[in-house]
Amino acid sequence: MGATDDDRDFRPVHPKVAELHRRLPGLRISRSNAVVEALVPTIIEQKVQGTAAKRSYRALVCTWGEPAPGPAGDAGLLLPPSPRFLADAPSYAFHPFGLERKRADTIRRACSYAHRLEESTTMAVADARLRLCALPGVGPWTAAEVAMVALGDPDAVSVGDYHLPHDVSWALAGEARGTDERMLELLEPFAGHRGRVIRLLMASGIRAPRYGPRLTLQPIAEI
Repeated sequence: MGATDDDRDFRPVHPKVAELHRRLPGLRISRSNAVVEALVPTIIEQKVQGTAAKRSYRALVCTWGEPAPGPAGDAGLLLPPSPRFLADAPSYAFHPFGLERKRADTIRRACSYAHRLEESTTMAVADARLRLCALPGVGPWTAAEVAMVALGDPDAVSVGDYHLPHDVSWALAGEARGTDERMLELLEPFAGHRGRVIRLLMASGIRAPRYGPRLTLQPIAEI
């Protein structure tokens, strides 16, 4: 729940960030300690729009998930399928969920090493990211997304995200378009809490102007 999140050394001087930190005192960086549980939906988000990724993960859980224990399960709450189940499933079984072979194989591979990945919860964050990135199909973006959710990393920055550099550049410098390099430059003064700054910006609803038509959802599993 974020009860152990320590932001006592977070003293932003940027006026917008300082104001958001004052307005959103309850924003905490939580730590689930469930690496594979965070990794599977993050892998699904690779290469596709968020809407398509959420739809795929929901379909996967609704099809393969198990009822939660107790009254929650009786009410219809489902747990994600176990790593063992996903590791043993053939890649073609993921296609009805909109997942092509590459992402399906990455999920299967990650789940086959679930015990090694879960060990990263006892490691320093930098070492944990190296272990995640040692897995083929898992890069810096995926590792940062998992580090924020599962490891409680307040400094996690998802380099390689489509929208994030624009949103950070717009919020911190008034620039409607940005690059990963520009985003990292603007976040450097917040080193140690860069992920916290991003969470504050996202929670506030600040977004860069969107130009052009929206991308249509692609049936990537058919490619």
